[in-house]
Amino acid sequence: MSSGTLYDKVWDLHRVTELPGGSTQLFVGLHLIHEVTSPQAFAALKDKGLTVRCPERTVATVDHIVPTISQQRPFEDPLAEEMLSTLERNCAQHGIVLNGLGSGRQGIVHVIAPELGLTQPGMTVACGDSHTSTHGAFGAIAFGIGTSQVRDVLASQSLAMNKLKVRRIQVNGQLTDGVSAKDLVLHVIRTLGVKGGVGYAYEFAGPAIEVLSMEERMTLCNMAIEGGARCGYVNPDHVTFDYLNGRVHAPSGEDWDRAVAWWSSLASDADAVVDDEVVFNASAIAPTVTWGITPGQGLGIDESIPMPESLEVGERPMAEEAYRYMDLQPGTPIAGVPVDVCFIGSCTNGRLSDLRAAAAVARGRQVADGIRAFVVPGSEQVAKAAEAEGLDQVFRAAGFEWREPGCSMCLAMNPDRLEGRQISASSSNRNFKGRQGSASGRTLLMSPAMVAAAAVHGRVTDVRSLTPQPDL
Repeated sequence: MSSGTLYDKVWDLHRVTELPGGSTQLFVGLHLIHEVTSPQAFAALKDKGLTVRCPERTVATVDHIVPTISQQRPFEDPLAEEMLSTLERNCAQHGIVLNGLGSGRQGIVHVIAPELGLTQPGMTVACGDSHTSTHGAFGAIAFGIGTSQVRDVLASQSLAMNKLKVRRIQVNGQLTDGVSAKDLVLHVIRTLGVKGGVGYAYEFAGPAIEVLSMEERMTLCNMAIEGGARCGYVNPDHVTFDYLNGRVHAPSGEDWDRAVAWWSSLASDADAVVDDEVVFNASAIAPTVTWGITPGQGLGIDESIPMPESLEVGERPMAEEAYRYMDLQPGTPIAGVPVDVCFIGSCTNGRLSDLRAAAAVARGRQVADGIRAFVVPGSEQVAKAAEAEGLDQVFRAAGFEWREPGCSMCLAMNPDRLEGRQISASSSNRNFKGRQGSASGRTLLMSPAMVAAAAVHGRVTDVRSLTPQPDL
């Protein structure tokens, strides 16, 4: 069993009691809610005559269902309007802070909590959303939970959970130019498989991780769940502290100094014991693109769709299904595959640094004829900062649409959807069948810079082949 890791320390600090069935009752330090998975949970509380135990530890936003072209109320979609209205009523009734539209703090739940300083090292974080693992970038232990567990946290501020094993993902060397955290995590998932992390927490460590920005670390941890891990985290360090310093909900003054000292003590010990370790060489990783119907079906940009005989026997049925659904032939180079729609955004890659990377590719270029390309900031704060830098004008000049904040086409619970057999170059996190709104639509996952490169060429393109254009 692991010992001395950040995961072990945070788990022990939040343990309430051991339950008869063998699981642990774990205190939840921060509970994030949104409009999709909370209505049924609040209804269950009402049915049982319960109230919210710790409303001060619950924070709400609206993200999944909000339209990104116009956010004028009431929404055109009556179901979306009802979901938002229900969230507003529930938050008002129970004294929960709601970061609503136009507040300056609205956005994707996994974007706003870090930027407001709500997510901090040593926390346990829960949210009714798979990609809650994002918050592990801060040295927190963060879990996506189901609606019944949302109810449990609202009622008791705790969860019944079984302790995970810890796998260290050691990444040596450095990522090369044009290769991002998104490429790194797609490579990890490709190598270990979409079920490789089942039963584990992933600790991302090593020289390549230590130099990543907080936003890059969030991308990495965001997709740990796509590799089967229950959560992923990075040990807190000066990068973490520099990011948090001065944010609205971060400690200040003498409290800040005490917090940094305590946060530092939570990092995994030098002699910490892990249950497993896998080592990667960052310099060997190329820009990576998915070709199939799981995030594990990925390729370096210079590779071709795998031949069936080159795959493990157990992988072949899924590959055969992917060939048919994606309409891609084995042996076809991934570079050059045509696309129809290019989407930059999501809780994976909708932050300011993501938009900067994509704008650097778009600057001085034009979206290819027939391509629909759009950019959706991850929050109102991201949009404001990007507009202050003129990034919105760069995108518009290149032919991209500049949208309002929200989840958008990541999961298409809003008007942003693929149509028919369209194929999307997407900076989001899942390429499942029908994920982006069309039952037959197809998704290629890649970094924001790679999406921008696909947009200007109309096909999957190695971003490293594009030289930067001067500011215009």
